[in-house]
Amino acid sequence: QVQLVESGGGLVQAGGSLRLSCAASRGIFSIMGWYRQAPGKERELVAAIPIGGIANYADSVKGRFTISRDNAKNTVILQMNNLKPEDTAVYYCNVRAILPSRDYWGTGTLVTVSS
Repeated sequence: QVQLVESGGGLVQAGGSLRLSCAASRGIFSIMGWYRQAPGKERELVAAIPIGGIANYADSVKGRFTISRDNAKNTVILQMNNLKPEDTAVYYCNVRAILPSRDYWGTGTLVTVSS
């Protein structure tokens, strides 16, 4: 079983920055990423990065958010800059293990952006 520990959420003013971190207890992951779910909305992909590949981003965060991963430490980082009130949501870490192939989810960390 893989445990994911998320950190870095909080309250920030519009235009500010936050850095989310997710550490996996063990495993090798083909994809590591972040999703978010705002109140009354469906969960959506924010950013994901495959092992050895190019990251992809939701259009709404392109140019503001940067995702990175450290395979040696089994961590994925989401650097969020120029935050907007519409970025307010619970952010969930997601990783896809290679063997066996399955997805794991973190418990979520709340990001609140005030106007």
